[in-house]
Amino acid sequence: MTALHLNQANLAQLPTAVSGPAYGRDTLVPSIVHIGVGGFYRAHQAVYLDDLLALPGHAQWGYCGVGLLPSDAAMRDAMQSQDGLYTVVERSAAGDVARVIGCVGEYLYAPDDPAAVLEKLAAPATRIVSLTITEGGYYVNQGTGEFDASHPDIVYELAHPQAPRCSFGYLLAALSLRRQRGLAPFTILSCDNLQHNGDVTRTMLLAFAALRDAELAQWLATHCSFPNSMVDRITPATTDEHRALVHDSFGINDAWPVVCEPFRQWVIEDAFPHGRPAWELVGAQMTHDVLPYEKMKLRLLNASHQALCYIGMLLGYTYAHEAMNDAGIRALVRRMMDDEVTPLLDTVQGVDLEQYKATLIERFSNPAVRDQLARIGTEGSARIPKFVLPSVREALAQGRAIKLLGFTVACWFRYLEGHDEQGNALPLNDPYAERLRALALQGGVDAGPLLSLHELFGELGESPVFVAAVTQALASLYGQGARAALEHIVQ
Repeated sequence: MTALHLNQANLAQLPTAVSGPAYGRDTLVPSIVHIGVGGFYRAHQAVYLDDLLALPGHAQWGYCGVGLLPSDAAMRDAMQSQDGLYTVVERSAAGDVARVIGCVGEYLYAPDDPAAVLEKLAAPATRIVSLTITEGGYYVNQGTGEFDASHPDIVYELAHPQAPRCSFGYLLAALSLRRQRGLAPFTILSCDNLQHNGDVTRTMLLAFAALRDAELAQWLATHCSFPNSMVDRITPATTDEHRALVHDSFGINDAWPVVCEPFRQWVIEDAFPHGRPAWELVGAQMTHDVLPYEKMKLRLLNASHQALCYIGMLLGYTYAHEAMNDAGIRALVRRMMDDEVTPLLDTVQGVDLEQYKATLIERFSNPAVRDQLARIGTEGSARIPKFVLPSVREALAQGRAIKLLGFTVACWFRYLEGHDEQGNALPLNDPYAERLRALALQGGVDAGPLLSLHELFGELGESPVFVAAVTQALASLYGQGARAALEHIVQ
């Protein structure tokens, strides 16, 4: 079929089954700069703003997207060729629903023009800079919780303060410009899956600033706001299958659509001294305490994702719904949530934890989303310490069981060896990839080499109870195979 090329000129010709921006895009002010324009941002934060712009009186808010990495060149090409427009498809058993999002009015690619990115960040109109730079993008030493000043990105930035390359480098260079020009700092809003993500951003960025300019660090500490937030929407990586879906089912030629589940949630600490969009009008929850929501989501959803993805890939599954159709994996996820995580959680106002967990099982099992286990298993060196190990530490302090949490870590260790149960190669997308693979091969059934990574495990690498739990599970995975080890752990 002939498909409509997605761009501003063709918006009026969208198929009747596809909704488009219900506002004039030419009136938007790009007062929010977003760094890290990937699938999750485009299916989550941008959708909320698109909904808000459909209401009258909010045109003072619009997005300018920024890509910093060489790998962002493809997104640059897609966004610029489509005037910032793209298609979101919500997938469920009830069917697919498509809409075109229009709130990204501009996209800048830093390697092409770093000065343009710095000027956009430093512009008086920029009031908020939001981030989806992945859990590993905050330069946290997972073993100590302190800023990792030895990271190669940071070593480069300290040596080349006027030629930034990473997100922290651009943020600090732009904030320094604003200070020199007598402008207030923009609000920095982390939208990554980190507990206390705003507090973590503040701590790490100020530590970085202190190494460069003590006066700038003090200015930021006094004047810059870093709200915490909790974000949630399952969004698989875009594939050619998704492009074909948008083309064949909706008649749109979109270079980079995004698919997602219908569910979405955003809880935001209301700390925006220079103004913010009225996100609460379109379903976001503004609060003064995000922590209970963050902890619930990270410990239940994100940790459960880690629990199902590695064992799932070892058993040869590709998608989350396939893994959740496996009775053993389903039992692992539910029992880990019920027995080892829920007892550690605080009461969350307005949330029924039992219903929340049941909803998670349903969301993980949604066959329409086709969420890739390889996507969920990306950057385990950042995700295991942030999603799984905090529960381990609390459980140990309270004398509680960690058998299933330990099994999850052991499955990651076995996955790092590089092959599933059938001998097929497994992808490893992780900044520590070479080191992790080498230690996994060195140790084999012995968890010791991997547990010795203090920057990931800290004191847990010397905890007899934790070491025993991981060691026993890893021995079972290697000795009996993934299926038998799984059946044993959930019996």
